[in-house]
Amino acid sequence: MPVIPKILVFAGSLRTGAFSIRTADAAMKELALQGADVTRISLGDYPLPLMDQDLEKEKGVPDNALKLARQIAAHDGMLIASPEYNASIPPLLKNALDWASRVRRDGGRPVKPFEGKVAALCSSSDGNFAGTRGLYHLRAVLMACQVEVVTPQCSVGKASEAFDEDGQFREERLRHQMEKVCRSLIERAAMMSTRVEP
Repeated sequence: MPVIPKILVFAGSLRTGAFSIRTADAAMKELALQGADVTRISLGDYPLPLMDQDLEKEKGVPDNALKLARQIAAHDGMLIASPEYNASIPPLLKNALDWASRVRRDGGRPVKPFEGKVAALCSSSDGNFAGTRGLYHLRAVLMACQVEVVTPQCSVGKASEAFDEDGQFREERLRHQMEKVCRSLIERAAMMSTRVEP
């Protein structure tokens, strides 16, 4: 039987009407259409203080960081839809990833939430760069966390005009991009989930 990978989908923004949220929703639909087992979360459900090693030393890793790390660990892959802040990663997303990377143990057992995971990246912006500059940095952060990032990505420019009333992309070009990204993620996540550890 074919492996059905479990994919976690979230956006790097909480703003009402954020383009990255709409992009994440479009990705969720496409992943499900291609047969993935999809979980959609919001980083707003995991509020976290600013990453601070003094705070970590004093109080330990916050409960919400552990909860987010559990979500990541429970899935074969992630699809992250991110906006671009000053040509880089939005602070909400960077902070969440940094805290999740600090999780070392869960209930007394060792855990590495990012190990063996694969990710796909999407971006969105009302500008012509479509948020792509931020994905360079996001890709580097995930790779530093030992996450494999697939090469195809979907970047939505002029995002205020990109979606129809049903949340679908108006342009065929963007639909094809998202199909390719999701297909690459599913195929790679399925392959990695069947690896047998020595």
